[in-house]
Order: sequence, then C-alpha cells, then structure tokens
Amino acid sequence: MPSTGPFTLSSEAFADGGGIPRDYSCQGADLSPALAWTGTPAGTAQLILVVDDSDAGGFIHWIVVLDGGQTGLPKNVTTDATDLIHGVNGFGNVGWGGPCPPSGTHHYRFTLTAVGSATGLTGHPSIAQVRAALASATVLGTAVLTGTYRKA
Repeated sequence: MPSTGPFTLSSEAFADGGGIPRDYSCQGADLSPALAWTGTPAGTAQLILVVDDSDAGGFIHWIVVLDGGQTGLPKNVTTDATDLIHGVNGFGNVGWGGPCPPSGTHHYRFTLTAVGSATGLTGHPSIAQVRAALASATVLGTAVLTGTYRKA
C-alpha cells in the first residue's frame, strides 16, 4: 500500500549493516532471506529488487521484479513463484544465489527500486536488461539494505 513515510527495506534475518546468517549463503541452505518494505511511493506500478556484492564488482546475486502493491517477500522464494519474475544471477542461474565470497568480508546490497509504470521485463531478465529498463523508467524511490558475509 502506498505511503507518505520514508521508503525502507528490512529483513528479519539480519539488521542493516549486519551479518547475513549462514543459512542464506552457499555454505548453508542457500535460502533467500525474508524481506519487508514500507513507505512504497504513491503511484508505484512495479518494484525491482537487485542484490549485488559491492566488493566483487557488483556481482549479481538476485534479481526480482514484483507488482508495485507487494510489501515483502517470504523466506526461501522459489523460482516457481508465479507472482514475480526472477532474473538471471551472476552464477548463470535463475533466482537467488547466496553470498559465497572467495575470501574476506563482502557487502551485499539489496536495492529495491519503485517505478511509476511497468518496465516490460519478462521471462528471466539479465542485469543488462534490468538496467536498461530502469534507465528509461520513472524512478519514484529507492530503498537499500546492506548485509555482510564472510566465508568460514
């Protein structure tokens, strides 16, 4: 539901700037974390979520295109979900690909962008297709959540 408050993104799995639990990584069950957002800008037709690793050149871990009226995603979103579009991640797979850094602590940005009209994205879009769609869209707002992960 559109709101006049700030557009924010959060997860019950980790706090902003906090560590992402092992279950959501390649060392665990590799589940996508539950996400919730508030303050969706009025007039939002579509939401686009991109999760990338800012310490690995923006390596893509997840792309999801959602209806503008949605207010969250449950834990472990599967690729057979019919109420959203999954893009292709940097591993070459469709859906979530959890943190799996080769070394050190990496930062994972969950960026949710609200746009004023449907982008036309279908199938399993690539990050290039998503970026092109966003470049020509009317962006109404962006919410960012960051988590960290270090391979044990």
